[in-house]
Amino acid sequence: MLETNRKIGKVRIGDFALESGKVIADAELAFEKTGNAKGPVVLLCHALTGNQYAYGSEHDPGWWRGLIGPDKYIDTNQFQVISFNVLGGCSGSTGPAKVNGETGERYGKSFPFVTVRDMVRAQRQALGILGVPRLLAVLGGSLGGMQALEWAVQFPYFLEKVFVFAATPYLSDYGVAFNRLALHAIENDPVYKSGKYERSEKLAGLEIARMAGLLTYRQPKLFNDRFKREVREIDEEGKPFFQVDSYLSYQGEKLTKRFDVDSYVALLYAMNAHDIGDKLGGWERAASQIQAEVHAFGYEGDLLYPPEVIENFVKHTRFGTYYSIETDFGHDGFLVEFEKWGPYVREALIQERRLQYGTY
Repeated sequence: MLETNRKIGKVRIGDFALESGKVIADAELAFEKTGNAKGPVVLLCHALTGNQYAYGSEHDPGWWRGLIGPDKYIDTNQFQVISFNVLGGCSGSTGPAKVNGETGERYGKSFPFVTVRDMVRAQRQALGILGVPRLLAVLGGSLGGMQALEWAVQFPYFLEKVFVFAATPYLSDYGVAFNRLALHAIENDPVYKSGKYERSEKLAGLEIARMAGLLTYRQPKLFNDRFKREVREIDEEGKPFFQVDSYLSYQGEKLTKRFDVDSYVALLYAMNAHDIGDKLGGWERAASQIQAEVHAFGYEGDLLYPPEVIENFVKHTRFGTYYSIETDFGHDGFLVEFEKWGPYVREALIQERRLQYGTY
């Protein structure tokens, strides 16, 4: 077993032109790199509230620690694994929480609109600076899956395989609708609207946004089986406060302490705009132009990214395989139960290219 050789740092990519035409001065991306420094490179892309720490450390395991590591499904004995905090994020990369070098003040709400395509183009630039000439594979779930799809469309000959977990070629109106609930709660929060807030302050809008999001990430069965209508306390008027109430409140408060609200808003708008077919003649045409081997995973009960839509997308690719994963976790299935789908990832990473559409 080799050591993971973990390294964290930042890559300065200089002045970066966005799709909108605006330029972010002196942009940088924070990264984590681990695994076999001489092995094929695998890029991991994070979801909405994720970060670059996919592997993490012993004391603070990363969000995909169950998937990657020595002798795991993404074997760091064989592969070099890189992940970036997205442009617009808040874990070290240039985003709303950073200081605008031109004004000397925090970007905040003034941070320009960033698309998923912008995020991927920034990562491509950063990889060039890191000396990575080619990728074996790109993997990501949810917002990370959107990035993986854009990688396959925008840089068809730079990667051999793409793994898309719980993500569709565009965000549906249903998904946009849930994001609107979140954005409305945040943008109408009096504290947020004042423009004079700190991350440590109580941002009720962000708390509500997080609670609404959690209801879409998992299936009702998990909530019902876990909480069983257990009452935590009853107030003096006799109104019950349930354990599920406590759980949602805790998760909402927890996010406000670790995630920048303006980054949350920026990334929601990026997700809303996501469409791999934008300016390319539609998603079907874009999918048909993908040269990489596509491995797409649909998770049972995913409200935001329905498995049937993912399966239909794969049918429009040249070299695609669809995997149907049975789970009670719904959309969050790509963050748990690695034993159910990790073996498919391990097999696909080491095998020769599949040349026709298939289903598992």
